[in-house]
Amino acid sequence: MSSSVSTPTNLRNDLGREQPEGPLAPKAGFGSDVVAETLRALDLPYIALNPGASYRGLHDSIVNFLGNTQPEMLLCLHEEHAIHIAQGYAKVTGKPMACAVHSNVGLMHATMAIFNAWCDRMPMVIMGATGPIDAAIRRPWIDWIHTSRDQAAMIRNYIKFDDTPGSPQAAREALVRAKWIAETTPKGPVYINLDSHLQEAPLAGELPPMDVNRFAPPMQLGPSALQVEQIAGLARKAKKVVIVYGRFSRSEKGWAERIQLAEKLRASVLTDLKVGCTFPSDHPLHVGCPGMGPHPDAAAAIKSADLVLAFDVVDLGGLFRANLGDAAPSAKIVHISMDHRIHNGWSMDHQILPPVDHFVSADTDLSVTALLGALSDLKAPEFSPREPKTIELRAANERPLVRDLAVALKKALGNRKTCLMSTSIAWHEDWWPMRHPLDYTGGAGGGGLAAGPGITVGGALACKGTDRMAVGVIGDGDFLMGNTSVWTAVRYKLPMLMVISNNSSFYNDELHQERVAKARNRPVENKWIGQKMIEPDVDIAKIAEGQGAVGIGPIHTIGELAGAYAKAIAVVEAGGVAVVDVRVIPGYA
Repeated sequence: MSSSVSTPTNLRNDLGREQPEGPLAPKAGFGSDVVAETLRALDLPYIALNPGASYRGLHDSIVNFLGNTQPEMLLCLHEEHAIHIAQGYAKVTGKPMACAVHSNVGLMHATMAIFNAWCDRMPMVIMGATGPIDAAIRRPWIDWIHTSRDQAAMIRNYIKFDDTPGSPQAAREALVRAKWIAETTPKGPVYINLDSHLQEAPLAGELPPMDVNRFAPPMQLGPSALQVEQIAGLARKAKKVVIVYGRFSRSEKGWAERIQLAEKLRASVLTDLKVGCTFPSDHPLHVGCPGMGPHPDAAAAIKSADLVLAFDVVDLGGLFRANLGDAAPSAKIVHISMDHRIHNGWSMDHQILPPVDHFVSADTDLSVTALLGALSDLKAPEFSPREPKTIELRAANERPLVRDLAVALKKALGNRKTCLMSTSIAWHEDWWPMRHPLDYTGGAGGGGLAAGPGITVGGALACKGTDRMAVGVIGDGDFLMGNTSVWTAVRYKLPMLMVISNNSSFYNDELHQERVAKARNRPVENKWIGQKMIEPDVDIAKIAEGQGAVGIGPIHTIGELAGAYAKAIAVVEAGGVAVVDVRVIPGYA
């Protein structure tokens, strides 16, 4: 006989938010109340968290002072998920949300996800806690092991800002500064560490009012008039322009302007699957989305160019190296980016130093707008739409390739608006045309596993109530490390579709073992040892079902895909969460 404890239905509204009982505190009475009302004033709508005693004061303030609204708590089953949900939310909205992690131990759990968000340049306000800092009031043992002298030192090399304020007033100012820094380009995570005693101590008196908007003015840095004039002059003289679009906002205005700029210059356009889509992938001027290796169309375009206009490219030097070898491009190269402002030398995320003839430290959206103004007299020719590429599914009784998984999924979704939040390492641009800035939001950033599920949940949070469906295509290893984020999506009624590209292996490492074996003249047949997730087989559908989602699969043949996807889409359109396990043949595009 089993028993369960459920939340009374009258304490949850129809959107899944947990609603407190009883009267709310009428005014701020404790340090954590000041922190909570500052989060509200900063317009942080959600706080994803895994609970912990170190910030029990703040937890109480959000519930019993704010009523669990603005921010609303999203309970996560692991700290990494809290960070990745915030990352996915920022990928769609461009805005930060809050996260909370418990003391040093919670922060240790969260570190890899923070690194992903850092490399992805996604803003978020991470709340931590410690203490009490005053050793005289620490509880024996537990408060001591959960207190660190300089807690933020664990992550300081991959966040933009941190502070450990010493008073409620200082905490308020630290939060305002932190959010301001987080959402200033180049964006990134910030961390505020709260002393537990600061949170729980009664206020000595009311704090003076603070209009947070007056202390965090918007920061926008465009190119100078001279720089715009110089770049426009180079573009007018060039016979063959290549544009490389890197990091941009999800703005529809910016999307339209990037198309206009490319068409005015008749430029070949390269984009990047590591970041969100920035240009229609089926536009006649689009050359391709180069990955880590060479791309024949990209190489040809760069070799023939006399001008390369690069906009905040994640790895411009790597793009040249992969496609040209050690030879530098003969073209004049302009790079517009502000990313150099946060390179610190601890992480090598600054990548290969690229050859650049003209560097502009400015916002990319503003730079495109300015260039269009300077080239307003140029007329763009009419471009006929590119014929869509037809990729046929193979025989119905065959085991799917990742290509079949993707093509069948796109066909099943039809004309529905989707937001592709995650892809497997085997992905290829031809399988999923991108025609809107929200059609695809880019990779995990730092290459850390367990990211795809949480990022997809964050996308579902951002897409909730809109006409877009959050979709994640996730590798089996990535899913198994981050799968309990599914529970959060179910708990808070965040409709989403996850498709697991399951080859029952950490296959990328199989390829590495194969390379090593060949180089050493050893048996490549042993590459699977320590890599394959077999005997026992992992039942991914049951893992999903155990968290309240609809689990479908395993799907073993191409002929099963259409029915499985139709069922999953119906679940999501009814407000649910669906996870489809597709067993694919190992291999990359």
